Amino acid sequence: MIVLGIDPGLANLGLGLVDGDIRKARHLHHVCLTTESAWVMPRRLQYIHEEVTRLLAEYQPEAVAIEDQILRRQADVAFKVGQAFGVVQLACAQAGVPIHSYGPMQVKKALVGTGRADKEQVIYMVKASLGVRELFNNHAADALALALTHLAHQPMQAAARLARA
Repeated sequence: MIVLGIDPGLANLGLGLVDGDIRKARHLHHVCLTTESAWVMPRRLQYIHEEVTRLLAEYQPEAVAIEDQILRRQADVAFKVGQAFGVVQLACAQAGVPIHSYGPMQVKKALVGTGRADKEQVIYMVKASLGVRELFNNHAADALALALTHLAHQPMQAAARLARA
């Protein structure tokens, strides 16, 4: 199963693609999209939409795993990130790829075994799970962690679908 993980943001948006299952996942691609603060908002959103659409067409993932955004303290940041989040969801809907949301604690628990893990522990587990040694941009590492989290949750989601049938 190919999964696209997305760490949403406006200035920096992480994208990470993995293939396989949680026991044997393979790293396909990762990138951190950066938009310039000098760009007008429509241009920033267009760039994000175009790049996400391009990756969806190129890799044809079966699922997208995106981080749930809970930004309560800074309304202006939440609004800007929310716009990027919406553009990403639009690209996924246009491609017909289902979106699954995971919170930061779910990602930490799936990869490290505890919801209180720190960022370095998560990055270590991403590298170990994918068998890569290179250093990742934090946003791309978060995106890969989201994709791996979806792979970890996939067997449970499949069992739940069978139980409902």
